[in-house]
Amino acid sequence: MYKIGIDVGGTNTDAILLDRDSQLIYSVKSPTSLDIKSGIEQALQELLGGANIDKTKITHAMLGTTQCTNAIVERKKLAKVGVIRLGYPATASVLPYTAWPKDMIDTLSGQYAIAHGGYEYDGQLLSGLDKEEITKLLAEWHDQVESIAIVGVFSSIKNDQELQVRQWIQEVYGKDFPISCSSLIGSVGLIERENATILNAALCKVIDTTTQGFVQALQAEGISNVEVYLCQNDGTLMSIDYAKQFPILTIACGPTNSIRGASYLSQIQNTMVLDVGGTTSDIGVLQDGFPRESSVAVEVGDIRTNFRMPDIISVGLGGGSIVRVQNDNITVGPDSVGYRINEEALVFGGSTLTTTDIAVRLGLADVGDPQLVAHIDEAFAKDVQKEIAALLEQAIDKMKTSSEDVSLVLVGGGAVIVPEKIRGVSHIVKSEYGGVANAIGASIAQISGQYEQIYIYARESREDSLKDAQGKAVKQAVLAGAIEKSIELVEVEETPLAYHPENATRLKVKVVGHMV
Repeated sequence: MYKIGIDVGGTNTDAILLDRDSQLIYSVKSPTSLDIKSGIEQALQELLGGANIDKTKITHAMLGTTQCTNAIVERKKLAKVGVIRLGYPATASVLPYTAWPKDMIDTLSGQYAIAHGGYEYDGQLLSGLDKEEITKLLAEWHDQVESIAIVGVFSSIKNDQELQVRQWIQEVYGKDFPISCSSLIGSVGLIERENATILNAALCKVIDTTTQGFVQALQAEGISNVEVYLCQNDGTLMSIDYAKQFPILTIACGPTNSIRGASYLSQIQNTMVLDVGGTTSDIGVLQDGFPRESSVAVEVGDIRTNFRMPDIISVGLGGGSIVRVQNDNITVGPDSVGYRINEEALVFGGSTLTTTDIAVRLGLADVGDPQLVAHIDEAFAKDVQKEIAALLEQAIDKMKTSSEDVSLVLVGGGAVIVPEKIRGVSHIVKSEYGGVANAIGASIAQISGQYEQIYIYARESREDSLKDAQGKAVKQAVLAGAIEKSIELVEVEETPLAYHPENATRLKVKVVGHMV
């Protein structure tokens, strides 16, 4: 039994092969292609050619991809979205798409309607649904939208109205029409939850193309009878069908994979992780083997959202970062030669001075031809190293929760550029396979389920509320591809709502289980 893990980054596509005991057998690092798919195919060919194993014994394949993130940032390949907000007339003063970039609104069509429905903060009915109103709206939108986002006011307390509208849409548009319900995606906060739901709806075509491309790439290599999973941004996996429902959960899965891989390689459950790629460095925190989750609203493509995201700081510093001298000041990045490093860096015969050239000059890396950077003044190279250290020290300091020095696990293909000593770091842990930690993180992950809702403890006991939330989280994990008997509770978070008179609490539950 073997498992394949692939992580598509902005610079490199990493692929690894694990045996039944999760021991690394073989790994490759291949340049990421513009169309992504051919880069995956190339990485697969190199991996299977080098490993020389029986392909019929490959049972699982996992993919971590930046496709959904790139689609939002670049405003490409997104679906036309219709937004139905259930909250008329109470929410008519702040319309959907408020504070969105105009180019994004134009890309998604900007179609929206505020319909009757919604609940008060205590679960009382705001207004009832009007089926005729929804049916008329769907007739107007026919052939104008490719996906629909349903957003109910305080659906985080009761989501029956969202589910009812979803059923009506399926009756008109068919069972396979992409529909996103906000209660299953975002947290408390109408506008941020609505934004996250719209983005999820917009990604339906991107995730479909991505999953099909991955499956086809596997089949082209003669790998067909396998379980295929995509990586989520909490360090776990989900089935293809689940990913098609919640494509937004793949956003930021790359850094998360690296954090999980770093934990596996170092055998450390609680630490800080620095993942240095070709263009950026991502810093995250491990808590009990999983990435720390962000507690604040996160912007995705300049759009404010509140769905689950890892707490990550990204710095424009990588192995391909360009080094310049301007007015006697040294600058490093944030621009990078990226996947063209093998052509443009000095050590590979190019003409651009990069951080990798500096690392080779100082004897920290053994790549390319050292003679091509022998002319660089050593004192200058050390000054560049100081600038790199300063950039990392500032970012690490932002992630710390105390003034004490922290241990740091260093991974990523660009890790060679990191100085041996960084202020605020007590010691740095490295691994022989740190360069493919992201792909390892993708392949060792479990399946998760998460559920979040506001419960009113004055009406339903804490024990019953917890049992209900855990049951619904287990259902999510099973839908994502977990074996039900293997699922266990790993996290409970309770946040009392001070403004509510009946001891209301936002309860968030997370479970994990083994893949099928």
